[in-house]
Amino acid sequence: MIDSIEDQAMSENYPKNSSEQFVVAAFYHFTPINDYQDLQSALIEICDRHALKGTILLAPEGINSTISGKRSDIDTLLHFLRSDPRFQNLEHKESYCDEMPFQRLKVRLKKEIVKLGLPEIDPNQEVGTYIEPQDWNALISDPTVLVIDTRNHYEVEIGTFMGAIDPELEIFSEFPSYISKQKLHPHQKIAMFCTGGIRCEKSSSYLISQGFSEVYHLKGGILKYLEEVPPDQSLWEGECFVFDDRRSVDHHTFENPSPD
Repeated sequence: MIDSIEDQAMSENYPKNSSEQFVVAAFYHFTPINDYQDLQSALIEICDRHALKGTILLAPEGINSTISGKRSDIDTLLHFLRSDPRFQNLEHKESYCDEMPFQRLKVRLKKEIVKLGLPEIDPNQEVGTYIEPQDWNALISDPTVLVIDTRNHYEVEIGTFMGAIDPELEIFSEFPSYISKQKLHPHQKIAMFCTGGIRCEKSSSYLISQGFSEVYHLKGGILKYLEEVPPDQSLWEGECFVFDDRRSVDHHTFENPSPD
């Protein structure tokens, strides 16, 4: 069973089928969606009409997506979502590629938009402190801060932040078990990061529920950091695994292409 964008992406090999420039938009937003089944139909219609491909996950707790298409079509989708008051503060990350990185469109209904396996953990109620990309280097350079990469082991292998701990997770739902074995002091400063930020929303909410008082996470995830922090100031080492045909990106992937 496919439980996340990550699982779906790992289950397929997407062929490259276009030589044109595409925008790849990654976004998520935690907000209660009581009518998420109805929203599924509306999103399928608008994405089909604008030739958008990728994956959108919908659950009662929110939306999670990586989607690709032409500039104007991506803009149309984002405008449609942000016109809904529940998504008016939705933020997204963009990167660019010359070939469509997805073969098809999938809009799926799920119990969680990222599976931790603990339905009582609700980022809509409480999360850790967001750290802007420009402030991230200072935080993780503090020797009193425990920096944890919340991604799966195969993602960590190709790139991570300098000095970060790899929990060696096979799947994200193993994170609570990893934490329980560490016997950390509740006042330990913990900084976490993941690809786009969504797993850190859940993991920070979980840590707070366990009594941890100083929990921080990288706002927008690695993708936003690579987009906003210049390479010569970066503490990122390697590349960032992504869940499409590109397989990995780096700082240069986020350079806005020059107009023809």
